[in-house]
Amino acid sequence: MENQPEPSDRIKLGPENLKTFVISHLNIIHAAKSHLVAKLPGIAGHVHYKDLREGILETVSDVEKQLARIEIIMALLDGEITTAHCEGMIGMIDEAFKSIHYNTGRDHGLQDLSIAYYMQQIESAETASFQILEMASVKLADKQIKKMLKESYNEARADRMLMLLIAAKYIVAR
Repeated sequence: MENQPEPSDRIKLGPENLKTFVISHLNIIHAAKSHLVAKLPGIAGHVHYKDLREGILETVSDVEKQLARIEIIMALLDGEITTAHCEGMIGMIDEAFKSIHYNTGRDHGLQDLSIAYYMQQIESAETASFQILEMASVKLADKQIKKMLKESYNEARADRMLMLLIAAKYIVAR
């Protein structure tokens, strides 16, 4: 295996660097999820398909739990919740919501499918983020933090799958 790094070339991130990484990225997720909680109830009001509306409201409930966990984790890490350097994730969410509104008033099925599509896309980014943070938490040696990140990852993954299944119903039914 010639692509294996030499022992001296391996990346070495100590606990303090990982702690900084986790805090920084939890802030990004917290800002994005706070943005979602503010916007999703309005989006749910535009939905015509009952399963999608209930899926969005379930996502809001899950996001509120994830926000609470993030706040506990931040306190355990002595981190401060801030929205600094969170523009990218918030911008991605805003762009998704603009695309949803583009289809408002057109075909109801197309509008709902767009909502499910962008919800699934947002959850994919958040699922990936939680997965990396959960892996990093192993080095933090705090079982409570690892457990809360795992719970948040599992919820985000389930919400992503729910939106994927709902989108499939639109595609198959048409």
